Amino acid sequence: MSMINKEVSDFSVQAYQNGEFKTVTKKDIMGKWSVFFFYPADFTFVCPTEL
Repeated sequence: MSMINKEVSDFSVQAYQNGEFKTVTKKDIMGKWSVFFFYPADFTFVCPTEL
């Protein structure tokens, strides 16, 4: 399902960037182009070609 040009709800998530974890919120992305990609974290191997 495409959500292009849709506003996201308020959120707060942990992200890994430049070797460290940081908290990212909706406020951090406001006014910027953003791409979010999610897949189930079920601790199974995910082949990079599937992403």
